[in-house]
Amino acid sequence: MSNILPAITFVMAWVLRMEKLKINSIRSQAKIMGTVATVGGAMLMTLVKGPVIELFRAKGSSTPELHGAGLTLKHSIKGSLMITVGCFSWAAFMNLQAITLRTYPAELSLTAWICILGTAQGAVVALIMERGKASVWSINWDAKFLAAVYSGIVCSGFAYYIQGVIMKDRGPVFVTAFSPLSMVIVAVMSSFILAEQMTLGRVMGAMVIVAGLYLVIWGKSKDYKSESLITDEQTTQAKQLTDSGNNGDLIPCHGVITINASNEGTMTVEEQKRDKGNQIKPSN
Repeated sequence: MSNILPAITFVMAWVLRMEKLKINSIRSQAKIMGTVATVGGAMLMTLVKGPVIELFRAKGSSTPELHGAGLTLKHSIKGSLMITVGCFSWAAFMNLQAITLRTYPAELSLTAWICILGTAQGAVVALIMERGKASVWSINWDAKFLAAVYSGIVCSGFAYYIQGVIMKDRGPVFVTAFSPLSMVIVAVMSSFILAEQMTLGRVMGAMVIVAGLYLVIWGKSKDYKSESLITDEQTTQAKQLTDSGNNGDLIPCHGVITINASNEGTMTVEEQKRDKGNQIKPSN
């Protein structure tokens, strides 16, 4: 269910007028179809199994699957609602990051602030949820510590910085469109590393996800090219006006000329003659 993130981000960005959408435009249709395809492909990988595809590493081996023992309908609905709220929160965070980068275009500094505030919030939640358990704060040199370090450095530090750099130019929809691709990478790596079985449903879902990503990238690239053309035209016009001014061509301008005739009316005839004589007399 967490793969509905691109769709939620797309709708939220459109509501906030961060994403251009024209139904009659081909690139807008491509973005919509690509977003729906990525979500549908992720659901296809999750829900559809199909026959097993034997790989050279995973032949005759499989890992035991976890079954929901004691899972009730109440727990399923509660979990689904919490995942949906989490997806809305993550989509809001992506759009907020894009809005912040417009007025604060410092990706590295913004990444540091996000990590610091996330650490503080996580510590507060841990103190509330794990109160009375001092063992959870102990640091052991094991796989858990390695997972925490990897998550903090790669999944948070590098990921937020790269997201900010790309998001500043291409927007939040382009960044979140790649989130379902993680399912494809996990499926391929688990088949070789953990010897999990690759099913036909996973392969079909992966192909749909890749096709959806291509449509989104194609639609966004067309938007990026059109914006670049508009910017180039504005730059060219400004350069032409500057060059014409440097060459001495006439540039239309508007000015206000004020003629003060009150002083001339009050001057005597002799003063007027003396003033004209001073203007005609050549200077030394």
